[in-house]
Amino acid sequence: MRQMKWKLTRRFLGSVVTIVVIVGIVNTILLLCLLFYRAMHNFGTEEVSAENFSRTFSQYVELQDNKPMVNEEGLEKLQDNKAWIQFLNNKGEQVAAFYTPQNLQTVYSPVEIVQMYKYKEIDAETTVFVGEAHNFSYFVGVKEQKIGRYVITYDYAKVFKYINILLLLFLIVDIIIALVIGFLFGKRLTTPLNTLIEGIQQLRERRFKKMPIPKGVYEDVFSNMNELSVKLDQYEKERDQLDQMREEWISNVSHDMKTPLASIHGYAELMKDSSTDLTPQELYEYTSIINRQSKYMKDLLDDLNLTMRLRNQQLPLQFEDVNIVGFIREMTIELLNDSSFGDRQVEFEANVDKAMHKVDKKLLKRAIFNFIYNALVHNDENVVVNIRIDNIYLQGGQEQKSSNISTASVFHTQITIADNGRGIPSKDLEQVFERYYRGTNTTSTHGTGLGMAIARDIILAHNGKIDLTSVENKGTTITILL
Repeated sequence: MRQMKWKLTRRFLGSVVTIVVIVGIVNTILLLCLLFYRAMHNFGTEEVSAENFSRTFSQYVELQDNKPMVNEEGLEKLQDNKAWIQFLNNKGEQVAAFYTPQNLQTVYSPVEIVQMYKYKEIDAETTVFVGEAHNFSYFVGVKEQKIGRYVITYDYAKVFKYINILLLLFLIVDIIIALVIGFLFGKRLTTPLNTLIEGIQQLRERRFKKMPIPKGVYEDVFSNMNELSVKLDQYEKERDQLDQMREEWISNVSHDMKTPLASIHGYAELMKDSSTDLTPQELYEYTSIINRQSKYMKDLLDDLNLTMRLRNQQLPLQFEDVNIVGFIREMTIELLNDSSFGDRQVEFEANVDKAMHKVDKKLLKRAIFNFIYNALVHNDENVVVNIRIDNIYLQGGQEQKSSNISTASVFHTQITIADNGRGIPSKDLEQVFERYYRGTNTTSTHGTGLGMAIARDIILAHNGKIDLTSVENKGTTITILL
């Protein structure tokens, strides 16, 4: 973890330093090019550059009687630029002057001419420029504080040496600054990454802990990581619950198998040891028990096989067009013809004449019978079971019932099985469809304990929906939507 942390830090530091160095070098090159261009081309325009004005002033100079004279336009230019002009012959003597100050000398030696040009000999505000017109030299003095002249004397070798030293110093300073800034930036940038890596390590170790969400570019990443942690924690708990259910299921299966096996084994041993002493009535009773327990084991194994195949979608359904109304009506008649339930109160009500669906008749019959049998077996004998069929239309987000069927309309068939029996406690509602669930308010041990789970899986295999509501001591209602 620490090696990864420093690796990320070094990578960001290297990136930042490289960028800063490149930018510094490019900026230096651009600065040198700019200075070179300024030296080669005067940035001031002809209208505002005092030096250009002085050099080109000869265009306003004319000769009269072999003496230089400034025309009217030139005089206006001098006044506009707050300048004066002094003409000299080849001996350094003044031959003409315009707007010159009173203390200006009229004769110059060569040294004085150079001094006049290089330095501000008149006053601190006047800069003197030199020009030539009609074989006469002239001084142009511009009185402007913003204008100045600097004369530099330098040795090329020393200049390049100093420039190299300055560039090296500049590079060292830039690198130091880049390292400091890069370290701070890299530390700030890599700290969330290190926290993120630690979070991933926790997920790998199945420790699902939420991380604090930092502000900035990593905010979405940390939010997604926390959501992932919550999901994985939820899946882990569900898996533990499923593992526990599986263990309980296996334990229940083992227990349910052991009970009939023990009974079969005991009666078989009894018949074997006392075969000559048993009366025909006892022999018939023992063989009946063995047969009943064997049938129970067969039913249990068949139910286990069916529920597993339904859950894993490995059971091919034999679909055929069936009128659900007639189908359930026949089932109700069949139930009432059964001697065990002939005197029970089972009501059938159809609010629709015909409802065609593609179903597996055998499996759907088993599912609906399971729901009806549960209502009859787990309640008192005076319980009333009502079976009702409706058409449900979804219009405007509300369910509406109708007995007028239009074959062109899309509808759902709703099968409701309701009783007024004991009901199911609220704490047991979520477990009703679990394997081997038997409610706490029932004393019946009829069946294998897989009936409700199988019935629910059959409805889901038909792409249907099932809902169960129950109020204790008031009854239970099962709604199937096809």
